[in-house]
Amino acid sequence: MPRPFTPKIITANDLLEGDVIYFTDTNGWSRELQEAELIEDEAEAQLRLLEAEKDALHVVGIYLTDAKAGANGPEPTHFREDFRRTGPSNYRHGKQEAAANV
Repeated sequence: MPRPFTPKIITANDLLEGDVIYFTDTNGWSRELQEAELIEDEAEAQLRLLEAEKDALHVVGIYLTDAKAGANGPEPTHFREDFRRTGPSNYRHGKQEAAANV
């Protein structure tokens, strides 16, 4: 018996800068997870993934990942995605540096 569908977001990496990015409901990309489109229908998830893949000249590694609704937008349900959203772990830069200065 197949597993029930769980909500998804679409994620990838920016081709030039390497940042983790998220597909939004306006067919654009954002570096902020809370701006990602939370997709709750399996067929819609596949259609949205096809739409995101049209932007292959700007992004790489596009895929669907599990998420859940949170107070400020989608939240990852898997450690890997939670880790990816904070940026590289080898030194503070980008998102990590900005968070340290707040």
